[in-house]
Order: sequence, then C-alpha cells, then structure tokens
Amino acid sequence: MPRPLDHARRAQLLEGVIAYIAEYGLAELSLRPLAEYLGTSSRMLIHYFGTKEAMLVAALETQRPDIAALFSGVDSAEVLRERLSASFAINTAGQFATSLPVLLQVLGAATVPDSPFKAYATDAILVLVTAMNRSLSRIDPTIPDPEASATLLISGMRGLIQDWWVTGDTTRVHRAVNLLIAQAIPTPS
Repeated sequence: MPRPLDHARRAQLLEGVIAYIAEYGLAELSLRPLAEYLGTSSRMLIHYFGTKEAMLVAALETQRPDIAALFSGVDSAEVLRERLSASFAINTAGQFATSLPVLLQVLGAATVPDSPFKAYATDAILVLVTAMNRSLSRIDPTIPDPEASATLLISGMRGLIQDWWVTGDTTRVHRAVNLLIAQAIPTPS
C-alpha cells in the first residue's frame, strides 16, 4: 500500500523547489541535485508529485497571485496606472521577487514544441489578460479593442520585468514601464 502524503511536507518541498530554481535555474534541473537540496530523495519527489514537470507546475501554482484581488477596486484609469506601476516594484523587489524569475523561465520553456509547461503558461497569460481586459472595459467602455490593449500591457510589463531581471537597470526600465502604462491606458474623455 502506498505511503500517504504528508501535506505539510509537500508544501515545504514546493517552497524549496521555487527557491532552488531561483538559485540554480530551470534549464539543467535534475531531480537528484534538487532532492539533495531539499533534504529528500528523488524517489520521494516522484512519490509526492509523479513527474518533475508536475512538481514544477505545482510549485508555481503556490506562487500565483490572486489576480482578482490585484485588480479589485480598479475603477479609474488613474488607479489602474498606479496599480501597474506599483506591480513593477512588487515583481522585482517585493513578494514575488523569488517566484517571478522562475515563472519567466517556465514561460520560456513553454515555447519549446511539446513542452509540458505549455498549458500552465497559456493559462497564466490568459488569466492576466482576461483580468486586465475586464478592468480596461470597466474604466473606459469606449476603448476600441480592450483585449488587444490588455495583451499589450501584460506582455509589455512581463518583457520589461524580464529586462530588469537581466540587466538590473531599474531607472531605464521603470521609465519604460511608466511610458507603456501611459500609452496603453487612455484617459477617458
């Protein structure tokens, strides 16, 4: 009979997976070194998660922000601009400073044909675009294509955050974030 899952231990392992990938990267991830880092065995990781890919997706799910809360209370273009500008700081030095580089690695890995991360990455993007689309439609129903504007904002912000993680140039990237936000979110007339 299989050993029952220790849910507290599983949660600890998932937290450790994020820390490991943030420190060592996703590209060469192997279960043995990961298991050693986590103080367990590769056999136990398979017991808890089934596959390496399922483990990584489960770890990312624990880090997913509450998108509804992120956009709740957004009732004007000004509030949306402020929330997006603040999200740059949150994603580079705040609560997502560890998990966001991992997510960016997974999004890159999802571009490979037959990637096991494609469904997760697609869902992560669509959740954000849908929430942004709703916010834009709510604050200005005259926006010609709020879904395209939402896509521009989400993809642009993700690219700029990735630029910051690669270059560390806070001043230049923050100026670009503010420019993107100003150009993508019209002031209703």
